[in-house]
Amino acid sequence: MAKTQIPQKIQVALWTKAAGRCEYRGCNQELVGDLIAGRVDGKFGFIAHIVADSADGPRGDPVRSPALAKDLSNLMLLCAKHHKGVDVDYLADHPEPVLLEMKAEHEDRIAIVTGMAQERAAHVLRFAADIGQRDALVSTRSIFMAMPPDRHPAEGRTIDIELAGCDYADHEANYWSVQQDNLRRVFARKVKERIEQKEIKQLSVFALAPQPLLIELGHLLGDIVPVTVHQRYREPPTWRWQADQPAITFQVGDYSGAPNVAVALKLALSATVTDERISAVLGEDVAIWSLTAENPHNDIMRRPDDLIEFKRQLRRLLDQIKSIHGENAIINVFPALPNSAAVEVGRVWMPKADLPMHIYDQNRAVGGFIPTLCITN
Repeated sequence: MAKTQIPQKIQVALWTKAAGRCEYRGCNQELVGDLIAGRVDGKFGFIAHIVADSADGPRGDPVRSPALAKDLSNLMLLCAKHHKGVDVDYLADHPEPVLLEMKAEHEDRIAIVTGMAQERAAHVLRFAADIGQRDALVSTRSIFMAMPPDRHPAEGRTIDIELAGCDYADHEANYWSVQQDNLRRVFARKVKERIEQKEIKQLSVFALAPQPLLIELGHLLGDIVPVTVHQRYREPPTWRWQADQPAITFQVGDYSGAPNVAVALKLALSATVTDERISAVLGEDVAIWSLTAENPHNDIMRRPDDLIEFKRQLRRLLDQIKSIHGENAIINVFPALPNSAAVEVGRVWMPKADLPMHIYDQNRAVGGFIPTLCITN
């Protein structure tokens, strides 16, 4: 138990820097107010010393303990559970450097979030199309935490579009027409109307769904307001970009044969899509264009710069395909993409300039690609 009386101004400074929340990594519990007990103005946090205020205390030191006893840099705001944990229950697991790191992480995050300008506020759009994919979108907190430093939530709730309970299976043609129509209706009501009323000025998008529906969502979003699309990772499970990862090596495959043939666009970053799988659907007489990656895998899209480069390469391909095959061609798209890239396919496509796209989807029940929905002017 600390013996030092912390000056009031130091206490206020610590509560302010911690934003009234537990500074233990992963906790972030709010320590002001208890609605259950009816004490909305109560304070339930503990001011803990990193280096104890006495030499015989946790992490104590004969010289440094008295010197740091009232030093703001040596104090942490903790909840009851973690106060006891760092000083008693798990003392050996919490040396001074670990606690200093936790304190710095928490206070830096608070400084970033509270220092954000209003123009960085974005409404959060969550989109899912089946039970399994909805599970990863349940945690509003993990989604909000993935937004800084570039964006912060414009409000404490999210805009949710969930397409569940369809009577058709995804290998049936009716499934795609029904879900495309459902998505358009819900989007118009929940998003488009609020954009037109100037309530929504920019969006942060967190979407998990079959790839054709992700592309359709991107088509609906377009460029009517600024949009930031986030990527969901499997390992580690997070929505945060990982900018320190290696860049993707993109590989572009152009076509140089006869122009008057069926046109296919292979977009394969998450898995390999062979030309034979496309020919099995469109026939042998087909022009196959491609945007792929070296060593494709599920978690390949980790850097926002790679998503920007994907959009740039795709924009060039769409222009080139139209130039070679003419105004009357249709692009048959075969995607194997991270969720963020699939959304951006729809956003890159320009209604008044680009050729219609027929989107295919790999279906296990059928054992190959099947036609799903169309993106047209």
